[in-house]
Amino acid sequence: MEFIIIICVTVTFSILLGYVFSINKKKILDLAKNEKLDEMAKKYPSNVELCKKYLKKLNNENVKIEEEEKSEASLYIAIANKIIIGNVSNTYTRIQTIAHECLHSIQDRKILIFNFIFSNIYLLYYVVICVLALFNLLPFNIMLLFLAIFLILSLVNYIIRMYLENDAMIKARFLAKDYLEEEKISSQEEINEMVKGFDDLNNLGMKYIHYQFFFNCMLKVLIFSIICIF
Repeated sequence: MEFIIIICVTVTFSILLGYVFSINKKKILDLAKNEKLDEMAKKYPSNVELCKKYLKKLNNENVKIEEEEKSEASLYIAIANKIIIGNVSNTYTRIQTIAHECLHSIQDRKILIFNFIFSNIYLLYYVVICVLALFNLLPFNIMLLFLAIFLILSLVNYIIRMYLENDAMIKARFLAKDYLEEEKISSQEEINEMVKGFDDLNNLGMKYIHYQFFFNCMLKVLIFSIICIF
């Protein structure tokens, strides 16, 4: 009965917050596709060169840079001090996306490393308790205890990840704008249009990322609860 209640609460709040935050992935993807802005962004250097320019502005030129066209995601790997740039070449969003990853590279290294280690422990813990529950190796009261511990770990993981993401997302817009104005490749009117594109995308994107992290946690709780029932 307890796990049925947990499932109901999990599903209810996942749906409720999705509505409250007006989560619409299609709208975000549509905002990221703007032919006019994409054409403006083609005037700027390649992704790798753009990344180097940002890192120079941030006085952090010792970061490795790799471009991975087969990947949709761009990310900074703290343990390797490396930025991987995904398949963003044909979109104006690359100017802000690359700025975002470069900003991750100058964040507090202690927090970055802790996030890397803790995230892996967090996922390993979840896999272990799911396997134990799947093979009925846990008493009922212990399953509830392990779920409670998982929720505490999820809260810690959420706080760390959201701090890092919020910091990079907020600053990326300004770093990108400064770069565009310094390069003087586009007119001020074109720069304003691109920055407005960033703002419109960020307005929806930040809410989406917060919700996505919450939803991923709730989905794990839902899966674990279903395993425990059966």
